[in-house]
Amino acid sequence: MTQEVKEIFAGEPPPPPAALAAKVRTLAPSMTRSMQRVAEAVANDPAGCAALTVTGLAELTGTSEATVVRTARLLGYPGYRDLRLALAGLAAQQQSGRAPAVTADIAVDDPIADVVAKLAYDEQQTLADTAAALDTVQLGAAVGALAAARRIDVYGVGASGLVAQDLTQKLLRIGLIAHAHNDPHLAVTNAVQLRAKDVAIAITHSGATGDVIEPLRVAFEHGATTIAITGRPDGPVTQYADHILTTSTARESELRPAAMSSRTSQLLVVDCLFIGVAQRTYETAAPALSASYEALAHRHRSTPR
Repeated sequence: MTQEVKEIFAGEPPPPPAALAAKVRTLAPSMTRSMQRVAEAVANDPAGCAALTVTGLAELTGTSEATVVRTARLLGYPGYRDLRLALAGLAAQQQSGRAPAVTADIAVDDPIADVVAKLAYDEQQTLADTAAALDTVQLGAAVGALAAARRIDVYGVGASGLVAQDLTQKLLRIGLIAHAHNDPHLAVTNAVQLRAKDVAIAITHSGATGDVIEPLRVAFEHGATTIAITGRPDGPVTQYADHILTTSTARESELRPAAMSSRTSQLLVVDCLFIGVAQRTYETAAPALSASYEALAHRHRSTPR
C-alpha cells in the first residue's frame, strides 16, 4: 500500500466494497443514468477502476469526465482523485486477506470494544447529518398539525414500524389520540375514516414502501394533513405528503442495509416531533404525562419479599 493511500486510511477509513455497493443502491434513484453507470462500475470493480484515470473511467462507462467527478462527489469524495485512492486502498485490503466486513466498517474479527466505538461514532454522525438537514419550517408545521389533531395515524413496517410505535406511545402519554399501523389492510381501512382535522404520518426510509404509501394516499385524498418521514425526499411517498421530514441516508450497513442508520435518524425526528407537540400543548400535556407516570409507578417499585 502506498504512502498516499495510507494517509487516507489514517483519517476516517473509506467504506469497504460491500458498503460502497449499499451506498450506490441507496443513492442510485437520485442519480442520472450516466452517473448510475459510473457508480455501478466502481462498486462492482474497485480494483479495476482504481487503475483508471478519470478519462479512462469516463470511456469505460460511456460518460464524460464531468459526470465521473460529480458521481465521486455524490458518493462522498471531494473529487475523483480521492475516490481513486480509496478504491486502491480497498483493493489492497481485499488482496491482503483481511477479515471480511459484517457492516460498513466492522470486521468479523473486531474486538467488541471496537464494535462499540465504531457503532457509537456511526450513530453520532447519523444524528448530526439528520439534524443538519432537517427543515425546521417543515418540522414546525408538522408539530402544529399534530398539536391540533383530532386523531393521528402512523404507518410503518419493519424497522420503521417500531419507530411508528414509539411515536404513538409518546403521543398517547400526553393525551393525544394516536394509533400505529403495521398491517397494510388495517392501515388503509383506518385511513378511510380520516378527515380534515386528522393527521397521517408515513415512516419509510426508502420513500417507496407500498404498504406505507397506500394508506398515506388514502388519508391525503380524504383531507387529512399528511407527513412523510423519509430518507428519500424525492421518493414516491412525498407526492402525498403535506410536510416532508428528511432523515440521513449516508451511512448504510451491508449486514442490514439501511435498517440501523434509518432507525437512529427516524427516532431523532420522532423525538423532535414529540417535544415540539409537548411544548405547544404543555397545559394539557404536563398533567397527562404526570398521570401516566403515577399510573405506572407501582410497577417500578421493588416489593418486599
